Order: sequence, then structure tokens, then C-alpha cells
Amino acid sequence: MTGSQTPRSPVPQEVATELDRVVERWRQLPLDHALSYAGRVRTLVQSLADGVAAASGLPASAVPDLGPATLMDQLTVLVYDASVAAEESTSGTTTSGTSTSGTSTSGTSTSGTSTSGTTTSATSTLAQDLASLRGELR
Repeated sequence: MTGSQTPRSPVPQEVATELDRVVERWRQLPLDHALSYAGRVRTLVQSLADGVAAASGLPASAVPDLGPATLMDQLTVLVYDASVAAEESTSGTTTSGTSTSGTSTSGTSTSGTSTSGTTTSATSTLAQDLASLRGELR
């Protein structure tokens, strides 16, 4: 019997750390505070979804408002998707028949040429966005 290898997460460590901090802080918020910050979090989630859609060549669609209890799950999924899109933009690979070349997680497209600087920049921007959000969740 051979052990199966766990695939490496596409989410850079810096981003994963900030995401964990945001999720933990969110869990500590009283409901009224969470509700007051939900719009800010939804804006970030929608921005990530729009960026992933653009990178995939798909039309953007609204992320459903499922309430504050599921908002961190939505954020986690979109951070993962945005990280995959940024990673694929540098390698030029395709997932599910959808090319993601020339994307960044900030929701803007690059000229279609991919460099490792694009991923670093996108990762840095996403980590900064998450750190900023965490700072607001007081």
C-alpha cells in the first residue's frame, strides 16, 4: 500500500495566514458587529469572484448573500479560486477547459503575458486586502 500525497495548496502562505486571522476574528465578533461588516466582506468576495470570472473568460455573476454565518466560507473558497487563477496565469495552464492567462486576484487583467511578478503582486495585494479587512473587524 502506498501513501497518497496531499496536493500543495495554491494559496500562498502569506495569504493563508491572513485568511486564517480574518476567519478567526470573524468567529469572535458579536452578530451585530458581523452584520455591520458584512457589506465590506461581501465587496471583497464579489471582487474576487469577478476577477476569477474574468480570468476564466466567463461572465461575472453575483455571489449570493447567504448571511454572515456563511460569509467566511465564501471568502475562503474565493481566495482559493483566485489563488488558482493567479498560479495558472503564470504557468499558462488551463483548468476545466478554461484558460486563466493574464489574471490577477485584484480583479484586473494583465496584458496576457504572465510573469512570476504578476503572481507575487496579486498575492501581495490579496494578503494586503485581507490584512486591511482584519484591521477593520474590531
